[in-house]
Amino acid sequence: MRVRVPAALAGIALAGLAGCEAPDPPAPTPRPAPPVVAPPSVEPSEESLAYARYYAGVQQRLLTQGLLRTDGGGPDTPIIARNLVANFERIALYDEYTLSGGRFIAQQTPAALRRWERPVRLQAHFGASVSEETRNADRAFLSRYADRLARVTGHPIRAVGSGGNFHVLYLNRDEQVAAGPLLRRIMPGIGEATINEITSLPRFNFCSVYSVSEAGNPNVYVAAIAIIRTEHPDLLRKSCVHEEVAQGLGLPNDSPTARPSIFNDDEEFALLTTHDEMLLSMLYDRRLRPGMTPDTARPILRELADVLVGGPS
Repeated sequence: MRVRVPAALAGIALAGLAGCEAPDPPAPTPRPAPPVVAPPSVEPSEESLAYARYYAGVQQRLLTQGLLRTDGGGPDTPIIARNLVANFERIALYDEYTLSGGRFIAQQTPAALRRWERPVRLQAHFGASVSEETRNADRAFLSRYADRLARVTGHPIRAVGSGGNFHVLYLNRDEQVAAGPLLRRIMPGIGEATINEITSLPRFNFCSVYSVSEAGNPNVYVAAIAIIRTEHPDLLRKSCVHEEVAQGLGLPNDSPTARPSIFNDDEEFALLTTHDEMLLSMLYDRRLRPGMTPDTARPILRELADVLVGGPS
């Protein structure tokens, strides 16, 4: 999500972190994972209630300004091949944040192409404050999105009830602060720096994702954790799911020139757009390989973009 940013931490590719703090977790053995984080009480604190009021105001203000579009783009947002290539380079081949001194700081950093090579299994985890009705709605939304991502990328992506490797955590502020035990349980070997960032994520960070790389291969993702705040009203909540999961697949950065796109801090679009589907299709095209630099990938990207938009432009 863009406004949530400096939203930061969103899309930070933890390739460097994986090498020094989060070794490749063993291939998970499917088993039921504890579905909830159990805070002392399921009643939200005053801080959590204040978060909910704040985010409701943010959503209303953006909608009043004609932002948070859900149409995916239209005649007013033409997609040009050369722009698609440039946007892919900025979004897929740069990092928005870097780890320094045990903290994540905003710093645009060139990076190699990264993505998942193994199947992606999206698993939802809920804080105790989330009602069963809301859980069912969130699971259904995540499952439909997984099916869409699988169709767009051609990569095996599905929602699961257990044994996940891409964990989507639906937590309120109270549960976020107390999430350390859950994080260690679902991702053995997770670094303390990452736990500290997740549990202390401030209000202006609407949501976030952390992707962990394979030991010895920083360009191949093997696990991820996305944080979705349950204080969000419905559209912001869905927007966070769309952006953080897509970023966790290998599109870690934002670009002010990307349009129509959720990978832009202007909040014009709330949900994955046609342009963004093209980026994901390019990312998982087998002609590209993890570790490619912009210079090595660019000729292939131009070919892919020309096909996607129907010719050079």
